[in-house]
Amino acid sequence: MTGSEHRTLVLGGARSGKSAHAEGLLPWEGAATYVATARRDPRDEEWNRRIADHVARRSPNWETVEAPQPDGLVDLLDNARATDPPILVDDLATWLTGALDDAGAWERDASALATVRGQRDELVRACESCSAPLVLVSAEVGLGVVPESRAGRLFRDELGALNAGLAEVCDGALLLVAGLPLRLR
Repeated sequence: MTGSEHRTLVLGGARSGKSAHAEGLLPWEGAATYVATARRDPRDEEWNRRIADHVARRSPNWETVEAPQPDGLVDLLDNARATDPPILVDDLATWLTGALDDAGAWERDASALATVRGQRDELVRACESCSAPLVLVSAEVGLGVVPESRAGRLFRDELGALNAGLAEVCDGALLLVAGLPLRLR
Protein backbone atom coordinates (compact mmCIF):
# COMPACT_ATOMS: atom_id res chain seq x y z
CA MET A 1 0.00 0.00 0.00
CA THR A 2 1.27 3.44 -0.75
CA GLY A 3 1.34 6.02 2.00
CA SER A 4 -1.50 8.01 0.44
CA GLU A 5 -3.88 5.07 0.08
CA HIS A 6 -5.78 3.96 3.16
CA ARG A 7 -8.27 1.78 1.25
CA THR A 8 -7.34 -0.01 -1.99
CA LEU A 9 -9.68 -2.04 -4.20
CA VAL A 10 -8.02 -4.69 -6.39
CA LEU A 11 -10.26 -6.01 -9.16
CA GLY A 12 -9.65 -8.66 -11.78
CA GLY A 13 -11.04 -11.61 -13.66
CA ALA A 14 -10.44 -15.26 -12.95
CA ARG A 15 -6.76 -16.11 -12.66
CA SER A 16 -5.78 -12.50 -13.37
CA GLY A 17 -3.33 -12.33 -10.47
CA LYS A 18 -5.52 -10.06 -8.34
CA SER A 19 -5.01 -11.98 -5.07
CA ALA A 20 -1.24 -12.28 -5.44
CA HIS A 21 -1.00 -8.59 -6.35
CA ALA A 22 -3.09 -7.60 -3.33
CA GLU A 23 -0.93 -9.77 -1.08
CA GLY A 24 2.11 -7.94 -2.45
CA LEU A 25 0.67 -4.69 -1.11
CA LEU A 26 1.02 -6.01 2.46
CA PRO A 27 4.27 -6.05 4.43
CA TRP A 28 5.68 -9.60 4.11
CA GLU A 29 7.77 -9.32 7.26
CA GLY A 30 5.18 -7.34 9.22
CA ALA A 31 1.84 -8.19 10.71
CA ALA A 32 -1.39 -8.20 8.70
CA THR A 33 -4.85 -9.69 8.97
CA TYR A 34 -5.84 -11.83 5.99
CA VAL A 35 -9.60 -12.30 5.78
CA ALA A 36 -10.28 -15.33 3.58
CA THR A 37 -13.93 -15.36 2.57
CA ALA A 38 -14.02 -18.75 0.81
CA ARG A 39 -16.04 -21.40 2.55
CA ARG A 40 -14.53 -24.86 2.59
CA ASP A 41 -16.57 -27.74 1.19
CA PRO A 42 -15.29 -31.17 2.26
CA ARG A 43 -16.91 -32.70 -0.85
CA ASP A 44 -15.08 -30.41 -3.30
CA GLU A 45 -11.44 -31.51 -3.48
CA GLU A 46 -10.53 -29.10 -6.30
CA TRP A 47 -11.92 -26.08 -4.39
CA ASN A 48 -10.04 -27.11 -1.27
CA ARG A 49 -6.79 -27.36 -3.29
CA ARG A 50 -7.37 -23.79 -4.51
CA ILE A 51 -7.80 -22.64 -0.91
CA ALA A 52 -4.63 -24.52 0.10
CA ASP A 53 -2.68 -22.77 -2.68
CA HIS A 54 -3.79 -19.40 -1.32
CA VAL A 55 -2.87 -20.39 2.23
CA ALA A 56 0.61 -21.54 1.14
CA ARG A 57 1.37 -18.08 -0.32
CA ARG A 58 0.66 -16.19 2.91
CA SER A 59 3.35 -14.84 5.17
CA PRO A 60 3.64 -16.71 8.46
CA ASN A 61 3.43 -13.28 10.13
CA TRP A 62 -0.14 -12.74 8.96
CA GLU A 63 -3.16 -13.70 11.01
CA THR A 64 -5.86 -15.47 8.98
CA VAL A 65 -9.57 -15.10 9.65
CA GLU A 66 -11.46 -17.72 7.66
CA ALA A 67 -14.91 -17.40 6.09
CA PRO A 68 -16.60 -14.86 8.33
CA GLN A 69 -20.35 -14.60 7.96
CA PRO A 70 -21.46 -11.40 6.19
CA ASP A 71 -22.08 -9.65 9.51
CA GLY A 72 -18.79 -10.98 10.88
CA LEU A 73 -16.80 -9.20 8.18
CA VAL A 74 -18.63 -5.94 8.90
CA ASP A 75 -17.93 -6.34 12.64
CA LEU A 76 -14.23 -7.02 11.99
CA LEU A 77 -13.91 -3.84 9.90
CA ASP A 78 -15.97 -1.77 12.34
CA ASN A 79 -13.73 -2.83 15.23
CA ALA A 80 -10.41 -2.21 13.47
CA ARG A 81 -8.27 0.55 14.95
CA ALA A 82 -5.89 2.90 13.18
CA THR A 83 -2.98 1.25 15.02
CA ASP A 84 -3.95 -2.25 13.80
CA PRO A 85 -1.97 -3.94 11.05
CA PRO A 86 -3.35 -3.80 7.50
CA ILE A 87 -6.37 -5.92 6.63
CA LEU A 88 -6.70 -7.78 3.33
CA VAL A 89 -10.12 -9.18 2.38
CA ASP A 90 -9.90 -11.87 -0.34
CA ASP A 91 -12.32 -11.98 -1.99
CA LEU A 92 -15.62 -10.18 -2.07
CA ALA A 93 -17.11 -12.31 -4.85
CA THR A 94 -17.00 -15.34 -2.54
CA TRP A 95 -18.32 -13.18 0.33
CA LEU A 96 -21.26 -12.17 -1.87
CA THR A 97 -21.86 -15.80 -2.90
CA GLY A 98 -22.08 -16.74 0.78
CA ALA A 99 -24.46 -13.85 1.48
CA LEU A 100 -26.69 -14.89 -1.43
CA ASP A 101 -26.59 -18.53 -0.25
CA ASP A 102 -27.36 -17.66 3.37
CA ALA A 103 -30.31 -15.44 2.41
CA GLY A 104 -31.70 -17.89 -0.15
CA ALA A 105 -31.63 -15.08 -2.71
CA TRP A 106 -30.69 -17.01 -5.86
CA GLU A 107 -34.30 -17.15 -7.06
CA ARG A 108 -34.63 -13.36 -6.67
CA ASP A 109 -36.96 -13.49 -3.69
CA ALA A 110 -37.57 -9.81 -2.88
CA SER A 111 -37.08 -10.10 0.88
CA ALA A 112 -33.95 -12.24 0.48
CA LEU A 113 -32.48 -9.75 -1.99
CA ALA A 114 -33.29 -6.90 0.40
CA THR A 115 -31.31 -8.74 3.08
CA VAL A 116 -28.29 -9.18 0.79
CA ARG A 117 -28.43 -5.58 -0.40
CA GLY A 118 -28.59 -4.40 3.21
CA GLN A 119 -25.50 -6.50 3.98
CA ARG A 120 -23.79 -5.07 0.89
CA ASP A 121 -24.54 -1.51 2.00
CA GLU A 122 -23.29 -2.28 5.52
CA LEU A 123 -20.07 -3.70 4.08
CA VAL A 124 -19.46 -0.59 1.97
CA ARG A 125 -20.13 1.60 5.02
CA ALA A 126 -17.77 -0.50 7.17
CA CYS A 127 -15.04 -0.28 4.51
CA GLU A 128 -15.41 3.47 4.32
CA SER A 129 -15.14 3.88 8.09
CA CYS A 130 -12.48 1.21 8.70
CA SER A 131 -9.62 2.80 10.62
CA ALA A 132 -6.97 0.22 9.70
CA PRO A 133 -5.30 0.20 6.26
CA LEU A 134 -7.50 -1.95 4.02
CA VAL A 135 -6.97 -3.92 0.80
CA LEU A 136 -10.06 -5.41 -0.83
CA VAL A 137 -10.00 -8.03 -3.59
CA SER A 138 -12.99 -8.62 -5.85
CA ALA A 139 -13.75 -10.23 -9.17
CA GLU A 140 -14.61 -7.97 -12.07
CA VAL A 141 -17.49 -9.49 -13.99
CA GLY A 142 -19.81 -8.44 -16.76
CA LEU A 143 -17.30 -7.28 -19.35
CA GLY A 144 -19.52 -8.38 -22.19
CA VAL A 145 -20.97 -11.84 -21.68
CA VAL A 146 -24.58 -11.92 -20.49
CA PRO A 147 -24.96 -15.02 -18.32
CA GLU A 148 -27.52 -17.53 -19.56
CA SER A 149 -28.93 -18.32 -16.13
CA ARG A 150 -30.97 -16.13 -13.80
CA ALA A 151 -28.53 -16.87 -10.99
CA GLY A 152 -25.58 -15.86 -13.17
CA ARG A 153 -27.22 -12.55 -14.10
CA LEU A 154 -28.13 -11.91 -10.46
CA PHE A 155 -24.56 -12.54 -9.33
CA ARG A 156 -23.11 -10.33 -12.07
CA ASP A 157 -25.50 -7.48 -11.23
CA GLU A 158 -25.05 -7.69 -7.45
CA LEU A 159 -21.25 -7.96 -7.65
CA GLY A 160 -21.15 -5.03 -10.06
CA ALA A 161 -23.15 -2.94 -7.59
CA LEU A 162 -20.88 -4.02 -4.70
CA ASN A 163 -17.71 -3.19 -6.66
CA ALA A 164 -19.09 0.22 -7.68
CA GLY A 165 -19.96 1.03 -4.07
CA LEU A 166 -16.51 -0.01 -2.87
CA ALA A 167 -14.77 1.97 -5.62
CA GLU A 168 -16.57 5.09 -4.39
CA VAL A 169 -15.11 4.76 -0.89
CA CYS A 170 -11.60 3.54 -1.77
CA ASP A 171 -8.63 5.87 -2.27
CA GLY A 172 -7.06 3.58 -4.85
CA ALA A 173 -8.42 1.08 -7.35
CA LEU A 174 -6.53 -1.34 -9.60
CA LEU A 175 -7.69 -3.70 -12.33
CA LEU A 176 -5.51 -6.76 -12.97
CA VAL A 177 -5.51 -7.98 -16.56
CA ALA A 178 -3.24 -10.89 -17.52
CA GLY A 179 -1.26 -10.29 -14.34
CA LEU A 180 -0.70 -6.61 -15.11
CA PRO A 181 -2.09 -3.96 -12.77
CA LEU A 182 -3.89 -1.05 -14.38
CA ARG A 183 -4.41 1.91 -12.04
CA LEU A 184 -8.00 3.12 -12.14
CA ARG A 185 -7.61 5.59 -9.28
